Amino acid sequence: MKYYFAPMEGITGPIHRKAFDACFPGVDKYFTAFIAPNQKGKFSAREKKDIDPENNRGIFLVPQIMTNDAGDFTVTALQLESLGYKEVNLNLGCPSRTVVSKYRGSGFLAIPDKLERFLDDVFTDRDKKMPDMRISIKTRIGKDDPDEFERLMEIYNRYPLEELIVHPRTQQDFYQGRPDMKAFGYAAEKGKSPVCYNGDILTVGDLNRFTSAYPQIDKVMIGRGFLRDPGLILRLQNKEAPGKELLLKFHDKVYEGYKEEMPGPKPVLFKMKELWAYMGQIFADAKKPLKRIRKAEKLEAYEAAVKELFEEYEMTGEA
Repeated sequence: MKYYFAPMEGITGPIHRKAFDACFPGVDKYFTAFIAPNQKGKFSAREKKDIDPENNRGIFLVPQIMTNDAGDFTVTALQLESLGYKEVNLNLGCPSRTVVSKYRGSGFLAIPDKLERFLDDVFTDRDKKMPDMRISIKTRIGKDDPDEFERLMEIYNRYPLEELIVHPRTQQDFYQGRPDMKAFGYAAEKGKSPVCYNGDILTVGDLNRFTSAYPQIDKVMIGRGFLRDPGLILRLQNKEAPGKELLLKFHDKVYEGYKEEMPGPKPVLFKMKELWAYMGQIFADAKKPLKRIRKAEKLEAYEAAVKELFEEYEMTGEA
């Protein structure tokens, strides 16, 4: 099984990726938060930092592009190729309303004929201008209704995708309810490109149930599962369950990285609180120190709360 780390904007940047890879090895591909091409054809400061090869040494990183303009996709992919990237991913999964209202991300799924023309142009440009560039797609199963997915699969099957990553929810579902495994089964059966599953794998048991149902699928993308429980990647590989010491080492790498990069304590605390919103779930009955972490306004108070958490509370084993 191959394991991919799904991006989470604002959390899974270079500092988090490097710390995760150093402490919890085994992720086969990391993906950037989406790059949104702009009219100037230049990367934002955040995007530059995210894709800088110097910030991602030793990591297999796939930049993700979100656009509904084939020319913008090609220009961005060419820029990424010049930085040494050999694979890019088209984001057709983001459910954010601000994105969807512009027919980007999963909003693009609502206009399949335009999506098909877009992909025609993208792959024509690829063949002419960057024939070695691999293109994958991350998709939901429709904008409003799973019945849209059959038409979408007809479109995807026309192109030589590196892989098709399927999150079996519609845009309207956001992250609520259960994934539509009937729709995923359709992709697994009908897909002409390699298919990867994404959605609600939070424990080893979740993966075991998935592989029993879909033994032909050898790739899974995990986001919230790795954020909640970084040690999950080791247990998925049947390695020894990590203890608090390794999690603390990971925490300290991320924390020190943010302190070196950020212009003061407030942005550092904001970043760490975002991480603890997920990671705090693997500590048993730790409401008191986790509340102190959330309320901390100074680094000293934050550090004291983290110290209390690791010294006085136990991990549950799995979130």
